[in-house]
Amino acid sequence: MKDGPLLYMWNALLCEPVPAFYGSYFFPALAHIPTIILMHLNVFLSCRITLFWIDFMRVGRIIRAKTIPEAWRRGLNLIWRQGDLITDERGTRTRELVDLLVVVEKPREDMIPDEYSWNEARLEEYAEQLITGENPGFEYTYGERLRSWNAPGDSDPIDQIDYVARRIKANPNTRRATAVTWIPSIDTAKDEIPCMIVDDFKVREGRLHLTALFRSHDFAGAYPANLYGLTRLLDRVSEMAGIKPGSIATLSVSAHIYDHDWDWVEQMLLGQSEEEF
Repeated sequence: MKDGPLLYMWNALLCEPVPAFYGSYFFPALAHIPTIILMHLNVFLSCRITLFWIDFMRVGRIIRAKTIPEAWRRGLNLIWRQGDLITDERGTRTRELVDLLVVVEKPREDMIPDEYSWNEARLEEYAEQLITGENPGFEYTYGERLRSWNAPGDSDPIDQIDYVARRIKANPNTRRATAVTWIPSIDTAKDEIPCMIVDDFKVREGRLHLTALFRSHDFAGAYPANLYGLTRLLDRVSEMAGIKPGSIATLSVSAHIYDHDWDWVEQMLLGQSEEEF
């Protein structure tokens, strides 16, 4: 009975009934109440606790997946079923979760979801822009901000990826291997600003892990492309630092699905089995 309290609390949060004798474990007087009454009471209290817990946990969800396609499908499923209806600054309706953390343990395996509209050639082009810093004429690119960060008045652009690799080589335990895309003097004066704000690299247990912070994340349309590019970026930094690449985590402050994607997302999710989530 050593695990009784923990098991009772866990099942209560999941809205699953537990054996009635756990009630007597906490309150001996309950042992004299008929088992069937305890079972009904248990189900009632469990569900009430679960509803309170779901309402309380409006901010913050965690998904741990093996591959990019698995992470994408599970993230879409969570946003679709539990997201709030939010109208953004452009007047577009979205389904949104706040602070969705998704960890992909093996991003190099099965990198492209079958349902995704981008092919490998287009994803490679996107990844190349992120890695090299080339800008073919856009307002900005992530790669330009990462590899040629330059605020007005600065004389020389900063290659933050080179900085990150040097930090890691100097001390693999560093907590300073961080790159940012936000340039306050530029972005506070514009409407089109970077969605991905921070890329942070940590070496733990012999592998280099990447965490990316997105202030806004188009989960249906952009997540697979973002993860494809981040995987290539992680591989590049790993090569520069001489460390094996590891996992990728994304923290999406606003993880959302735009209303123009609702129809196909719903159809895709209806075709998935429960095991895939």
